[in-house]
Formats: sequence, C-alpha cells, structure tokens
Amino acid sequence: MNHGLNIRPSGALDFVSLGALIHRLDPGIIPFRKANHCDIHVSGGEFNVAANLADCFRLNTGVVSAMVDYPIGDLIAERVRAMGVRPFYKRFKHDGVRGPNMATVYSDRGQGVRAPVVFYNRSNEAAAQLRPGDFKWNEIFGPGVRWFHSGGIFAALSETTGELIVEAMQAAKAAGAVTSFDLNYRAKLWDIWGGQSKALDVLGRIVRNVDVLVGNEEDLQKGLGIEGQDVESKSKLDPSAFFALIDKAVRKFPNVKAVATTLREVHSTNRHTWGAVAWMNGKTYQSPTCELDVVDRVGGGDGYAAGFIYGLLSGASEQEAVNLGWSHGALLTTFPGDTTMATVEQVQAFAKGGSARIQR
Repeated sequence: MNHGLNIRPSGALDFVSLGALIHRLDPGIIPFRKANHCDIHVSGGEFNVAANLADCFRLNTGVVSAMVDYPIGDLIAERVRAMGVRPFYKRFKHDGVRGPNMATVYSDRGQGVRAPVVFYNRSNEAAAQLRPGDFKWNEIFGPGVRWFHSGGIFAALSETTGELIVEAMQAAKAAGAVTSFDLNYRAKLWDIWGGQSKALDVLGRIVRNVDVLVGNEEDLQKGLGIEGQDVESKSKLDPSAFFALIDKAVRKFPNVKAVATTLREVHSTNRHTWGAVAWMNGKTYQSPTCELDVVDRVGGGDGYAAGFIYGLLSGASEQEAVNLGWSHGALLTTFPGDTTMATVEQVQAFAKGGSARIQR
C-alpha cells in the first residue's frame, strides 16, 4: 500500500472521535408544521463514524464528548452504549429550566420534489462549552489509539471547541495515531459567531495537524479558502472539480496525505446517483456508481467515512477502501436514522458488486 499513512497495527482502541452528541427529531415525510409525532435518532457527525465502525465493522471505538445528567442525556448515553462505543464524557448538571442542554436537530425526510428541511436548537449546548484542558488526553491515548477523528460541525459550535480539537489533534499525533477531519462546512453554524472568515482561521489551524481530510469541493473552498471553479458548474458526479482542488490543498497543507469525498447527483429526494472518490499520496481512486432509492439521506457521508477508514485500518488497498466506504454509505441511506444498521458482510458483498436479489 502506498497511502503514506503510518497506521499502528494494534491499540486498545482502533478509533476515537471528538464531537457533540445530539438527538435528531424525525417526523418522516411529514413537514414539522403538520407533524404530530417524531422518531428520535441519536447522532453527531463525529459520533456517527465511531458508531458505524463499532456496530457494522466490529472495531473498538470511543467518543469524547459532553454529557448532561438529565433524561435526554440518559437517552443519548443509552444509544452510545447500544452502538458499542466507549464514552469519555465531561459531565454537566442540568438546572431543570435552561440547561445546559444536549442539542436538538430537527430534520424531516422530504419526499419526491420536496427537499428535506434541517434546522437546529443548539441553545446553551453543553458540547459548545467544552474547551482545552477538559480531557486527560494522556489517559485516552496512553493505552494506544490507532486513529483519531473530529469534524467541522463541532469546530463551529463556539470559540473554544476548535481550540479543543487542535489540542486533541496534537495529542493524538504525539501518541502515534493517524488523524482525520471531516470539514462538514455548515454556514448556519459559523454565521452565528464569526462567519466564513472565522471558519478559515479555525479550520486552517486544525487541518495543519491532519493526515486524512474528508470534504467535497465546496468544503475545501468555503472551509479552507482553496480557490476553484464554481461548485455548481458541473455534474455532481464529475470528480474533476474535486481533483483540481487537491494540488492546491496539499500545497497549502503539505501534511495532508489523503482527501476523500462522496459524489451525489440528486434527481429527487428519494432518487440519487451515488459515487465516491479519494486522493491518496498523489494517486486518485474512484468508486463505481449506483442508483439509490433513499429512505433517509442523513448520515450517508459519515457512512462513507467509516467504510473508508475501516478499509485502511484493516489493511485493504486504497481502491478497496474507497469501495467499502461507497458501499457502506449507500447502504446507510436505506435505513432510517443517522447511524448504520448494515453488517460488514453486506458492505463487503455490495462493494464487490452484490445486488438487491433476495437473500434466502
């Protein structure tokens, strides 16, 4: 393998992520203004990867996050345990009225020509109060961690969360872990406290400590200030815009050894064409494409990241890692909720060209 990543062969934990835990309220295809019930999904862009790697790919994973001692926190903590993820929490007490709170994300699924709608209640969020010094990284990384991951959603929550990510990335690198970061640029979150100029500063300082970067051409342009063509000007399945930005990105951040993203052409809310690509150590890799009949699109990108990271951790080739990520991301969109219900055998079969024929 020529990916240039120095992945330790073993460790007490294969993977640890740092980020906010949230609960998503999902009324299905009914818009919130007409909803009378919701499903509850436990999520978080950084947690989702750890949960997918534990539940589907059977790796030993952990999550570093905030936890509030009240019933919503209990609900979230139960799901973290159920997915097989080891928690490292800073705990907060709820005052019974104002919080601090575990964040709520509201997201209907849309239908056909009606797109999904996402909005937040992250007021007085416990995770946004996390700051450098809150965690004993030597105790987390000391027994051995192979891979450390965080993301741009957590970085955008407050003036302290990005600094915590930098602290954690440096501790992870010192302990010999591979580091990855999902840019996940969310303008709504950054605009609350500084906008794109603040994002460029914070994300740039984080990415200087990163080995593997996850993000599409829009993330690279808006989150890292990499100049490129209009992101709307070509087919979403054409990777040329993405690959054209890579040389610029690695010149700006020469520590980055791999960049990966999904490709998605949205024909309707429930019908997507799906692909994935990666650049690794100067070479490019592209998955097959497939047509998705989408049940719930939320979490597909985290599904790709998990499968891709699993491939690299398990010693698969670069092309196999891309295909495993593509396969798992595709399967994840066929389930409700943000985290996986697939098995590693299903992922491997589809990555090798499996079909939807009934399994008897």
